[in-house]
Amino acid sequence: MDPELVVAAQQGDALALDRLLDELAPYVRRLCARIAPAAADDATQEALLAIFRGLPSLQAPEAILTWARSVTVRTAIRLARRQDMEAPTDATAEATLTGRHAPSQEGLVDIDDALARLPISQRVVLVLRTREGLSEEEIATTLGIPAGTVKSRLHRARAAFREVWES
Repeated sequence: MDPELVVAAQQGDALALDRLLDELAPYVRRLCARIAPAAADDATQEALLAIFRGLPSLQAPEAILTWARSVTVRTAIRLARRQDMEAPTDATAEATLTGRHAPSQEGLVDIDDALARLPISQRVVLVLRTREGLSEEEIATTLGIPAGTVKSRLHRARAAFREVWES
């Protein structure tokens, strides 16, 4: 992403801001859909709003993607947790009671469905590592947690994913 575009947006250029948000929107949407699938639309909207509001305080325009990723991930985690605390739907309640989840189309479990079944703390590290290609150190920085915590969450997330995938 062009740092000059970021600077222009920070200085109040409405066209630059519109272009910047248009360029960021697909990335933000993809992250939100993977981290908070049940609240992806709301998470995307809130993340883009947070990026818009926080843009003037961004001191390193060349770090726009890293910063936008951190804002998006925090927003998606918050909304995913809120969604998890809400009353479960009938299908979710049945799955919880029986220990089984309804399979996706044609009885197949797809990757996003399997990811959505993981706890948010495991889902987010697995998405950032496998789908976004971040290193353990980058994940730790993004989430504001120690690298050792990322390693242990990744280990548990991979095991849980395998279990969901094979069930």
